[in-house]
Amino acid sequence: MIEHETVDKIFETASILDVVSEFVSLKKRGTNYFGCCPFHNEKTASFSVSPAKNIYYCFGCHKGGNSVNFIMEHEQLSYYEALKYLANKYHIEIKETERTPEEQERHDDRESMMVLNEFAKNTFIRNMTDTDEGRAIGYKYFKERGFNEETIKAYELGFSLTDRKAFTDFALKSGYQLRYLTTTGLTIQHDDGYTFDRFSGRVMFPIHNLTGKVIGFGGRVLDARTKGVNVKYMNSPQSEIYDKSRSLYGIYQAKSAIVNKQKCFLVEGYTDVLSMHQSGIVNVVASNGTALTTEQIRLIKKFTDNVTVLYDGDTAGIDAALRGIDMILAEGMNVKVLLLPDGEDPDSFARSHSASELEEFIGANETDFVLFKTRLLLNKAGNDPIKKAELINDIVASIAMVPDDIKRLLYVRECAKLMDIDEPVLKDATEKKLNKITYQQLEAAQKERERERRQKEAALQTQTQQPQTALNNDDAFNKRMHELESELLRYLIKFGNDVLFDVKKDDSSDEMVTVSQYIRNELKTDNLVFRDDACKKIFDCYLSIINDGILPQDNMFTQNHDVEISSLAVDLLINKDEVCDKFWNSRNRYIPPEQSHLMEIINRTLYYYKVEIAQQEIKNIGIIIAQLQSEPDSDDKIAEQLKKLSVFQRYIVKLGEKLGIVMLRK
Repeated sequence: MIEHETVDKIFETASILDVVSEFVSLKKRGTNYFGCCPFHNEKTASFSVSPAKNIYYCFGCHKGGNSVNFIMEHEQLSYYEALKYLANKYHIEIKETERTPEEQERHDDRESMMVLNEFAKNTFIRNMTDTDEGRAIGYKYFKERGFNEETIKAYELGFSLTDRKAFTDFALKSGYQLRYLTTTGLTIQHDDGYTFDRFSGRVMFPIHNLTGKVIGFGGRVLDARTKGVNVKYMNSPQSEIYDKSRSLYGIYQAKSAIVNKQKCFLVEGYTDVLSMHQSGIVNVVASNGTALTTEQIRLIKKFTDNVTVLYDGDTAGIDAALRGIDMILAEGMNVKVLLLPDGEDPDSFARSHSASELEEFIGANETDFVLFKTRLLLNKAGNDPIKKAELINDIVASIAMVPDDIKRLLYVRECAKLMDIDEPVLKDATEKKLNKITYQQLEAAQKERERERRQKEAALQTQTQQPQTALNNDDAFNKRMHELESELLRYLIKFGNDVLFDVKKDDSSDEMVTVSQYIRNELKTDNLVFRDDACKKIFDCYLSIINDGILPQDNMFTQNHDVEISSLAVDLLINKDEVCDKFWNSRNRYIPPEQSHLMEIINRTLYYYKVEIAQQEIKNIGIIIAQLQSEPDSDDKIAEQLKKLSVFQRYIVKLGEKLGIVMLRK
C-alpha cells in the first residue's frame, strides 16, 4: 500500500478542475464549472465541478466524488492504480507500505491474470512459429490472407493447437493456477471438473489495453471447421481485466497515429484493422465485433474528435451506417461515413489497393454523416410528401444530437439546401426538438427533487393504508433505511455545526444546541443505531472525528481516503436543486433554502425514521407471535410480546401526531 502521508499529499495536490479538464471540456458558470458528463450519454451539460470543494457531481447519472474517484471511474483503475496515476501526474514520489489482505488479494488477482495472458500470448506465438501444426495451419492462414511478418508481429498474432487440452495442461505444468485459467476464460471447466481449452484450433488475436498489456483474446476457427459453425469468432469472456464494451481492438497500435493525424478510422473486425494497417492506414480500430458503445466512443475521444466509420457498400452496410452514429454526434465529435464499393469490406478493399489508392479513395468519398444521411433519405423519400416530412423529423433528430451551437446551425443551413426547404423552418424544428429535450431534462430533475422531498410523507402514508404484507418486504425496508439515514447524514455533514436553537439554563444563560448535537441526542435517546452499512461507516467516521475533539468539516468526508465514504459524502452534499432552481427562477417561482426551515425538515426526517423502525419491530413481533402460537405453554410469552406490540403502536400514533398524519394500527 501507499503510505498514508503520500496519499494525503496526493489528495491535497490533485486539483479536481485540473484532473477533470484533461477529459472534459468545462465552462465556468458562477463559482462552479459545467460540462457534458463523461460517464453517460448527454447533450446538455449536467456535470458539475466545484474547485472550492474539490469535488465533481453529475446531476444526470448522480456519479460524484473527488479526484481519485474520478480517475478510478473514468480510467477504470483500482484505488491503488488511481493514486499512482495522480502521483505520476503531479510528480509525487510514491512511498509504499503493506496492503490489507483484501487489497493484496485483489491486486494479486489482476496481476496474475495479466501475467497469465502474457504467457498465453507468447505460447500462441510459439505454437505458430515453432510447431509443424502451427506453421501448416495458423501461419499459412495469415499468409494466405496477405499479412506480412511486420503486421503479424505488430499485433502479436498466434495459434492455439487443436489438441483440446494442450494449452491448459501446458499452463498448469508451468505453474499457473486453474482458477486464473478459468477467470480469464482461457480454460473452460465443466461441473464435473473436466477442463479444456476455449480457443483450441483457432488463430489468435490478442486484445491490448492502452498500455499494451493483453487483457483478452479473439480466436477464429479455421478451414473445414467453419462449416456449420455458428460462431466463427470467439472472444474472451468478461473478467476483472477485460470488458469488451470498454475496449477497442488495435487501440494500442493506433493511438499514436490517431493523435498525429487527428483522425480515427472505425471498422468492425480484426482483419479489417490488420489489412488497413498494412496498407498504411495505421490510425484504425475495431469495435470487437459488437455494437458500438458510449465507452468505446469516449476511448477514441481521448485522442481525437474526428471519426470516420467504414461500412460495406451493400444495403446492410448502408443501413448499419445509420445506426449508432448519433451516439458519436452526442459526444461532440465530427463523424464521417465511408461506404466502400458494393461487395467490398475494409479487409478486402485494403488488400486489393495500394496505400496511395486507399488514401485517395478515402479523401474523395468520405462524407459528413448528417449530410450523408440527408442525401440517402432524400433518395428514399422521392417526391412523396409524407416520406419527406418523416425525413425532416429524422434529420432534425440527428442535428439535435450535436452539442455545439455553431455546428448545429451549419448543419441546419446545409440540410435545408439539400432538402429544398426554408432554413427557418428546419431551424425552428431543430430548436423545438432541443427545447423539448432540455425541458424534459429539467422536468425530470424537478421531479427528482420533489420525489426526494416528499418521498417520506408519500411512502409512509401509502404504507399505513396498505395490508401488513407491504411492510414485510425487507428489501423495501433496507431501501428506506438507506434513504432516511442518508438524509440524516446530509444534515450532520452539511449543517452539523450550525446552531439549531438556544436553551435557557438554570443560571439564565443560553446554551446553543447545534444540528449535530440535536440529531445525535435524538438517536441516543431511543437507542437507535444506523443499519445501512455505507451510512453507518460515515456515521462512525463522524463520531470518531468528534471524539477526537475536532469540528467535522465537509472535506473530511468528500476527500476521505475511503472511496465509499467520499463517493456517498459527495452525493449527500451536492446541491441537487441547482439546475431546478434556475429553471423555476426563470418562471418567477421561489424555492426557500433548507436553512430557513432546518428544524422542521430534520424533525420530519427523524420522525419518519423512527416510524419506519417501529413498523419493522411490529412486523418482527407479529412473526414471533405466529411462531409462539404453535408452541405449548406459550401464553405468557405471547402476552409479553403483545405488551411490546402495544408500546410500539402507541409510539407510532404519537409520532403520527407530530407529523400531522393519522397512523393506522395494524
